[in-house]
Amino acid sequence: MPNPTAAMLVIGDEILSGRTRDSNMHHLAQAFTRHGIDLREVRVVADDHAAIVAALRALSEAYDHVVTSGGIGPTHDDITAPCVAEAFGVPIGVRDDARALLQAHYDRSGTELNEARLRMARIPEGATLIDNPISAAPGFTLRNVHVMAGVPTVFEAMVASLLPTLTGGAPVLSQCLRLMKGEGEVAKGVGDLAEEFDDLQFGSYPFQKDGIYGTNIVVRGTEAARLDAAMTRLAALFAA
Repeated sequence: MPNPTAAMLVIGDEILSGRTRDSNMHHLAQAFTRHGIDLREVRVVADDHAAIVAALRALSEAYDHVVTSGGIGPTHDDITAPCVAEAFGVPIGVRDDARALLQAHYDRSGTELNEARLRMARIPEGATLIDNPISAAPGFTLRNVHVMAGVPTVFEAMVASLLPTLTGGAPVLSQCLRLMKGEGEVAKGVGDLAEEFDDLQFGSYPFQKDGIYGTNIVVRGTEAARLDAAMTRLAALFAA
């Protein structure tokens, strides 16, 4: 049975402008790989209501899971929650359990839960909360969309909260063979092996070191024995 599939939607003008470097995709890809969920697509969209809604609808129809990052803070441009509500045609409002989490957090710090911060308690109807042990403001899951913060430490904590609730498949294993040969020299042999081992994924990644061109061949799959067999053949093929 194939592993569940997933997509990620990264939301924020600051990502597209280059002001902020996204690290959440890398973290999610590693976490899902270990959990047996195949991350198949990542999109980045601006803080634009129509663009977010359109992307949510398309991705939620195409994949088993969609993870969003960004746009659930207290400012005017944090519009992810209402976009999710619109994408699925449900109402949104401040929810008592989310408000209580925020109230307790700000009471502990002696800070007011003002109108701006209360925006973070807006949850679409029917959603379940995703725990945020860092700053209390929860993420949420609605159907197959999992909505999380963009701040990397908070995003990573939310991923840790979410993963135990998701059914994964077989973890994806990988092995790498480093060859001091250019891609043009190894392409045919690697291509022939990829056809023979069609249940595995072969990737070719060139590099240059001390003026010499080389290629890293990475083989991925879910069965260790098949992976070992392919790597043995690969090493023998380029032993000379």
